[in-house]
Amino acid sequence: MAGQGSGRARRAAVCLLALVGLAGPLGGCATTAAPADPASREIQRLLDRRARAVLDRDPAGYAAAFEASGAAAARREYANLADVPFASWTYRVTDVDRTGDGRAVAKADLDYRIRGHDSGPVTTSLVLDLTERDGDWRLTAERNGAGAAQQLWQQGDVEVVRGARSLVLGVGQSDARLRELAAQADRATPAVSAAWPRPWAGRVVILAPDSLDAMGRLLGAPAAGYRGIAAVTTGETGGGADRPADRVIVNPEAYGVLGAYGRQVVLTHETTHVATRAHTSASTPMWLSEGFADWAAYRGGGRTAAQTAPELRRAVQAGLVPDRLPDDDVFAFSGDGEALARAYESGWLACELIADTWGERRLADFYAAVAAHPRREGAVEKALHDVLSTTPEEFTARWRTHMTERLG
Repeated sequence: MAGQGSGRARRAAVCLLALVGLAGPLGGCATTAAPADPASREIQRLLDRRARAVLDRDPAGYAAAFEASGAAAARREYANLADVPFASWTYRVTDVDRTGDGRAVAKADLDYRIRGHDSGPVTTSLVLDLTERDGDWRLTAERNGAGAAQQLWQQGDVEVVRGARSLVLGVGQSDARLRELAAQADRATPAVSAAWPRPWAGRVVILAPDSLDAMGRLLGAPAAGYRGIAAVTTGETGGGADRPADRVIVNPEAYGVLGAYGRQVVLTHETTHVATRAHTSASTPMWLSEGFADWAAYRGGGRTAAQTAPELRRAVQAGLVPDRLPDDDVFAFSGDGEALARAYESGWLACELIADTWGERRLADFYAAVAAHPRREGAVEKALHDVLSTTPEEFTARWRTHMTERLG
């Protein structure tokens, strides 16, 4: 039973690499140069006033951007986001289509930063319906732009819990659950720092929606693809110092069925992705990024290899020892669950082999060296040579022997 539990935790702890735009100013509600069209300039000023209302905690000012018929809905949305500690909130009008009869449809980017976490802005796109009366523009409706994910406050009242090293934002979750997530994240961050000896922010932002469907809307993707997935991490691979913080998004359904140990494994795994993001790139294979996150999550946990890698153990004991590390496509969310588990377990054992044979710091150096390569082709091979003084053939042979010794 313990082995099955650890397998569920590992299969649930997977990562999504979702690119987040970084365009826009970093502070306050300053705007770019005013658009040339008079209507565009007036709409930009309207949105500037709305942005200032967010930062000034002014619900009436936020609602004043809307026609009277939409003011009540605007006040509800403001109430939903009022507790989120925004450091900046900025709109940028990108296009205005005047439809005649005093109406227009505008496209705009919303940039925002969360205080203490985002060095650069998170960007999302909006489509705005507006009407003009005597030169005064007001919003009549707004919606997300094509392909844009929902923001958490669009799903309900956001509750905020601050941990020592974490910020948890939840909708429809109990205070106890949000505080538990903060405590687990606070325990995860020093564990990750011990496994990853390179600089990182040392803090994590967690989003806790109230359902699997809500999680899918936050990711801008069909929810069915995340059924059974306890958490995902969104962020920009290889981002610089001015990027927004990654978000760990928790699936309340899958996360809720895990025990305390499994939940901690999930949060530590996902926090590892946050820590290593700046040193993860298109050159990094999934077996390395997911294997390292699993290694960090299970490191020092006292579980046996059989408990940690039950699916791979069954394969090894049946004489089906993999002859190569798994390709990226095996890690697809919608793929074969047992094959997915074996892929994670294979990556974990490869990282354990490096840590045990060459040392934990050398494992981190290997990870960074792979990511630093300009392309996927040859990245692992060069890092094996430069960091570990070995070849792909020799490493694969060692990995297969290590696997047999640990699981046979």
